[in-house]
Amino acid sequence: MTKPDLASLQQDTEFLQRLTAIRQDIHQHPETAFEEVRTGNIVAAFLTSLGMEVNRGLGKTGVIGTLKGKRPGQRVIGLRADMDALFIEEKTGLDYASSVPGKMHACGHDGHTTMLLGAAEKLASNPDFAGTIHFIFQPAEEGVGGARVMIQDGLFEQFPCDAVYGVHNAPKEPLGFTSTRPGPYMAAGDTWEVRFKGTGGHGAMPHLGTDPTIAAGQFIASIGSLLSRKVPSNDAAVISVGHISGGDYNSPNIIPAEVTIRGTARSYRPEVRDILETKIQKLACSCAKAQDVEAAVIYTRRYPPLINTPENTAIAVQAASNAFGEKMVDPKAPPLGGSEDFSFMLEKVPGAYVMIGNGDGPEAAMVHTPMFNFNDALIPYGVAYWLNVVELELGEATTA
Repeated sequence: MTKPDLASLQQDTEFLQRLTAIRQDIHQHPETAFEEVRTGNIVAAFLTSLGMEVNRGLGKTGVIGTLKGKRPGQRVIGLRADMDALFIEEKTGLDYASSVPGKMHACGHDGHTTMLLGAAEKLASNPDFAGTIHFIFQPAEEGVGGARVMIQDGLFEQFPCDAVYGVHNAPKEPLGFTSTRPGPYMAAGDTWEVRFKGTGGHGAMPHLGTDPTIAAGQFIASIGSLLSRKVPSNDAAVISVGHISGGDYNSPNIIPAEVTIRGTARSYRPEVRDILETKIQKLACSCAKAQDVEAAVIYTRRYPPLINTPENTAIAVQAASNAFGEKMVDPKAPPLGGSEDFSFMLEKVPGAYVMIGNGDGPEAAMVHTPMFNFNDALIPYGVAYWLNVVELELGEATTA
């Protein structure tokens, strides 16, 4: 196997120039959930050129390349990268900025894909390891759950894995600084909606109707108490309101008949998730009853909490330490409030997920903003991390 040495990778100018060109090309041609046909073509052609067996179609536009080591070993691991972009108008002004109006790679998935392609090339050039690697290029991470769809399509039946690993860039963090933790690392991401329905009426004669705006106001004012009084104090959880609508802007003298409130709920344990769903329902109904209106509640469980397996987290930590040095790794990072659909894979297979610093400085744009850009200097770091994971997982002959 190619020696997983960061310095050697950084000095491989031709290799990095090719990968950078691929990354910037993908960036310029963003594709959103389940539309990653062009990106999938690039990935499939690249893996095929390496002599890999390539499968397409799981999760609609997913791509999987399989590489067998030349030494005997039964262990199988999956390395996963996401490929999709976001519905955001890019404002970076880069010469390779998005050519698609209203879409851009604002989360760095173009870089994630490229780093895994680089690792695939290095490993295929000298597959001196024991076992099998499935390179999983996943569509539709952004809010749609492409990982879940790939699993439903038979991902782990057709490509069984003993462990699976994922990576995400971390804006503002030093280049290569790696963070993770065993157990819950990223939150469950749920969406809730409450519709308060009354009769509405004339704003000057509210006593002649029922007013859903009062119930909506009481609900918003009280929702924080669900966290302080219903969730155990040693658990973390978040409830936020993201949308309120009702009435017509041009008719301020009319009490609307319906008010809709939508928001997000984040938690790290199934028990807390149950509390949030149940208590949001009860609070909405109580507020509605007090004002003689009705409440319709929809609670949608989207992504489960991302829970790293301790044994595999230890491997991920060691891989990053070997690649970047122990001082560049935080093995007990605080849980993150964001959600990630790699959590669906970790529900089925042991594994670990890490964040690697993008090295773009404290003033850099965050992900999911029009000014974000993946730092191409991170590419060799990502490749080095993947090579070290493989060395630790498959460096010796093993049995599953």
